Amino acid sequence: MGYKHTKVKNYSDKELLARVEALPSFKGFPPQYWILGVQSKEDTYNYFDDKFYLFRGTKFISVVSGTTNAGTTGLMNYTRYNKLGALVVKTNEWYHGLWQFGYHKGKMPALKQIRPIKYYRDWNKNEKTEEIGEMYEGIKGINFHTVLYEKNLSFIRKLIGGWSTGCQVVNHVGKYYRMLNKMRKQKYVTYCLIKEF
Repeated sequence: MGYKHTKVKNYSDKELLARVEALPSFKGFPPQYWILGVQSKEDTYNYFDDKFYLFRGTKFISVVSGTTNAGTTGLMNYTRYNKLGALVVKTNEWYHGLWQFGYHKGKMPALKQIRPIKYYRDWNKNEKTEEIGEMYEGIKGINFHTVLYEKNLSFIRKLIGGWSTGCQVVNHVGKYYRMLNKMRKQKYVTYCLIKEF
């Protein structure tokens, strides 16, 4: 499938905040930095077609492209990780205090999962990321990171491949570090993941 250059549509701050405030798991806006992931309806297989918005309280700070879905490795070769299927994070959910600054695989500055996340196992290998079957909850190493272990700030990756088997991943290295540097001294970082609406 060719890349259609599809992106999540643009929203105003007011639209995004109203959407996440209406979720049942909303407990109030974190006063510090927090991340909002918006998952594309298009779900272009193996491409970075989602967005991450950085907020501080209710103030919009920045937005970057990335993926909230597994790439080819996770979706099609999941038995290397879990025989039940690819890990798919439950959308339309707040994950309060989910992450803390640390290192992804001990090699890359990242936000590391320290609290449970809700997720499904997609087992049908149809090139779509789906919330199907039983819902689980746990700490599964679902980190927020980028697509290169070296700090090449101009590097942008197009294909997900093995860079996400469940992790939330920014594909522009420079933009990732600009975002991460704002949060690295924060004790916890809250994440909210929604579907495009």
